[in-house]
Amino acid sequence: MSNQPYLDPKALSETVAAVRENPKLGKVTFSLESTSNGALRMQSQTGALRQAGEADKSRQGKFSLQTDEPVSLLGTDQAVSPAEYVLQGLAGCYGVTLAACAATRGIQIKRIDLDLEFDIDLVGFLGIDKSVRPGAQEIKVKVRLDCPEASQAQQQELIAALEAASPIRDTLANPVKVTTLLA
Repeated sequence: MSNQPYLDPKALSETVAAVRENPKLGKVTFSLESTSNGALRMQSQTGALRQAGEADKSRQGKFSLQTDEPVSLLGTDQAVSPAEYVLQGLAGCYGVTLAACAATRGIQIKRIDLDLEFDIDLVGFLGIDKSVRPGAQEIKVKVRLDCPEASQAQQQELIAALEAASPIRDTLANPVKVTTLLA
């Protein structure tokens, strides 16, 4: 298996046509089930994926994820932190979105390298200063593309298309309703 990013342009075109024909296919719900696992650790498993209202249980329990915090943030440093998972989610989405944007433009990408940072001010999280938000202050991403056949202008256009189309970037950059209920 190659490490080269790739998305089949024909399959992408067929997916676009199918969703255009039946917009309900574009409605997808991802789910995750999570349980405390001692100290600040959480153990999670993927749940069923729903598309167009139909459950695809093939992903249910297929993947496990664990979170913890670094020792300096009072965790036991036995797993990736939630902030690092946010960055991984963004990195994964950027990889998919760049591959899709390149495929629709006939650009071949040989490699994608991303450097991501998540800046947080604990003064907000710890409630020391209510004027400081508890979440990320900024997320920074440096993108390096190896696509020798694409000009610098084409690569810049890919980055602009990436920022416009990435679902996870959109989720992080724009307000989204998050509902937390006691079950």
